[in-house]
Amino acid sequence: MKYTKLGKSDLTVSRICMGCMGFGNAAAGQHSWTVDEEQTREIIRHGLDLGINFYDTAIAYQSGTSEQYVGRALRDFAKRDDFVIATKFTPRTQDEIDAGVSGQKHIENNLNQSLKNLGLDYVDLYIYHMWDYHTPMEEIMEGLHNAVTAGKTRYIGISNCFAWQLAKANFYAREHGLTEFVSIQGHYNLIAREEEREMAPFCADQNIAMTPYSALAGGRLSKRPGETSKRLQEDAYAKFKYDATAEADSRVIARVAELADKRGVSMTEISLAWLLAKVTAPVVGATKFSHVDGAARAVDLELTQDETDYLEELYVPHALVGVMAQNGKQKAGNVV
Repeated sequence: MKYTKLGKSDLTVSRICMGCMGFGNAAAGQHSWTVDEEQTREIIRHGLDLGINFYDTAIAYQSGTSEQYVGRALRDFAKRDDFVIATKFTPRTQDEIDAGVSGQKHIENNLNQSLKNLGLDYVDLYIYHMWDYHTPMEEIMEGLHNAVTAGKTRYIGISNCFAWQLAKANFYAREHGLTEFVSIQGHYNLIAREEEREMAPFCADQNIAMTPYSALAGGRLSKRPGETSKRLQEDAYAKFKYDATAEADSRVIARVAELADKRGVSMTEISLAWLLAKVTAPVVGATKFSHVDGAARAVDLELTQDETDYLEELYVPHALVGVMAQNGKQKAGNVV
């Protein structure tokens, strides 16, 4: 495994971040394809054995059971200083808004619950899961700064936002002596490359780590025609993200398969090797040992410029999905 710094932070993270949305009680949440606690523990222990020290979960994943499973496994199999844990909070609910719960209090309540779920005193990275258009940005930034000063998180990150929102939030924080975001977790892979327009150049300029989710497009970039999985069959939100562009995407995916055959590696390795050349640490979901193995091997695979150009050549512009926001209104959908 290889390691790097997470943006401007002093966190040393593995080049692969294990995405933990696939862990948790399937009966307790949105996803039918998640794995139980015993399997979760085995996969996390296997990841640790391969040198993966970076784990990403969220309070919204399977009603908090992902946090619970992940927390217990990491506490049992690793020393606290040997892993980096990230979790996320979602926007205020309408009930909270009606009850007058402030953005600061919402963050405090959510982080306290996440720490209880994880069984930890602090997390390394606390992530603003999606932009809250019904809560002043100032409240969010002050609430996150309070979490850092209270020692409940070491750093803060953001997910599912536009580049202008990240720039605005960090400028506000800088001007007011508050904590800035050190990472962005956006939607980015070989068949969803819209982050390259503004987010990627901005992050490169500001030394903000990119830790994209959906690194394999819900499995699409690791499967040949006819191959399937429980998630491919049942993940409704992934279908929402990719079904509309399936024809165009299939041409890119075919080149991944072609190059995998040529190099004698898996499609997972080709797809992630491409992404690893662009970002700090992709978030790679795992529900099997083979998912972890393929991700780990990808770290050592380097593509030539000709191979990169060949993979990128057929991409066409895509409508934005995964940001969960449009025209100032939050859209319904599963949390990623």
